Amino acid sequence: MQNRWGYQLGVLRAALDHLDALHEQWLLTRDGLPSDARPGTPVFDDALAEHHAECWSYLDDWATHGHTLRDINSAARHTSSPLAPPPAGTAVPAPCRTTTVRR
Repeated sequence: MQNRWGYQLGVLRAALDHLDALHEQWLLTRDGLPSDARPGTPVFDDALAEHHAECWSYLDDWATHGHTLRDINSAARHTSSPLAPPPAGTAVPAPCRTTTVRR
């Protein structure tokens, strides 16, 4: 385990929380726009541009630290766990099957 992973996961989690909140805020903003505001109109596009501007720093956090998830997954796949049983070294032979023959 790398010492920086805890910090990086904290940054990613905080960024995700902020992005979720900004998305909810965008939905409220979008629903509050005039009925004639749709993509391509200045009112809609300005509101969307402001939303995107608020999101950039959190998306940058993901671009900077997102590789941490891949690093952790890779390390977990290549490290044995004390919780997992060790792989079996040899196969256990199946018990012999006996059949009764009538004469």
